[in-house]
Amino acid sequence: MKKTFFALATILGLALTGCTSDNNKNEDTTVPFVVKVDDLQGDITTGNTITLDPSKTYTLTGGLVVKSGATLNIPAGTTIKSSITADVKTMYIAVERNATINILGTAVKPVIMTSGKTSPAEGNWGGLIICGNGKVNTGDNGTSEVGDLSYGGNDNTDSSGKIEYLRIMYTGSKFSASKEYNGISFFGVGSGTIVSNIYCYESGDDAVEFFGGAVSPTNLVLINSYDDSFDFADGWQGTATNVYIKGVTKGGVEGSNNEKDPSGATPMTSAKLINFSIIKGGTAFTADEKTINYKEGGGKQAYTNLFVADDMPVALCKLATDAGAVSNMTAGNFTITNYTFGSLTTDLTGPKLSGTTTGATGAGAGATLPTWADWTK
Repeated sequence: MKKTFFALATILGLALTGCTSDNNKNEDTTVPFVVKVDDLQGDITTGNTITLDPSKTYTLTGGLVVKSGATLNIPAGTTIKSSITADVKTMYIAVERNATINILGTAVKPVIMTSGKTSPAEGNWGGLIICGNGKVNTGDNGTSEVGDLSYGGNDNTDSSGKIEYLRIMYTGSKFSASKEYNGISFFGVGSGTIVSNIYCYESGDDAVEFFGGAVSPTNLVLINSYDDSFDFADGWQGTATNVYIKGVTKGGVEGSNNEKDPSGATPMTSAKLINFSIIKGGTAFTADEKTINYKEGGGKQAYTNLFVADDMPVALCKLATDAGAVSNMTAGNFTITNYTFGSLTTDLTGPKLSGTTTGATGAGAGATLPTWADWTK
């Protein structure tokens, strides 16, 4: 997990908007947004509702920002590809607080966000960033990794719209070794936001990451992530159900409370993780932060029906030693109920284990892609 502020992307966001202060404020006058199929970028400003045409293939050439008070609708079957010539650092889609994005794919016609290159690879473009008014234990006005967008607040029921049946691929472009985009980043996103049936493939950093808020995703397929696969921090209060992970570089799951104040930051992270399958993948993937990386206070983490494949490292967890993490483990705030651990037989240190020790199918079929994810094939 990398909670860095992208200075270059910030400058880009300011240049695109022409703002010198809080760019989440509503404008006095609606500026019409002109959709250009071969040049998709810019600010969709307050009062605009933009609906893309699923019969067209759009080329993302820079930052596309849905400003506060605006709406972007992406119908089933729409395809957005990154430019083959634009700087990979500048291409992303972002949604401000009080803006709405509706990605309305179906199993037959998912929405596709991908690379435009003939031979695509991780890091060909940025990714999708959504900011909301949810509670975050780093403060009510954090700054997102892209475009200098504010996030956080006191409404964990906030809605940023709907994301259903999305294939998002070849994301995670890098500014440096320590500054990358994720596939999808959720900053203070509330539980009113619907997130279901997401396929994230070849992300240069995390596949998905949750910074506070309470959004609760279902049916995620996270394949080949080059940092962590499923990551949460900063007081996330969500429930994730049906998550299939394969191709693990760092941690299959990384969960923390707060980087700077592991013990005292509130609200404490409280994550429920139900029906997870975690498979290391081929030899290119090392899972060197284990199945679960419990760090920076850890918070409350409750896993139910966890399947860990035979190819994962023998040690179940990478465990932090800070006082907050140790206290939470001692208090029984890190639990796994009903599990199949494959070759994990010698080092199960960390969580409180209970329930059945065999037969847990994880996302639905153990190491095999579950039937609910057939649409991703």
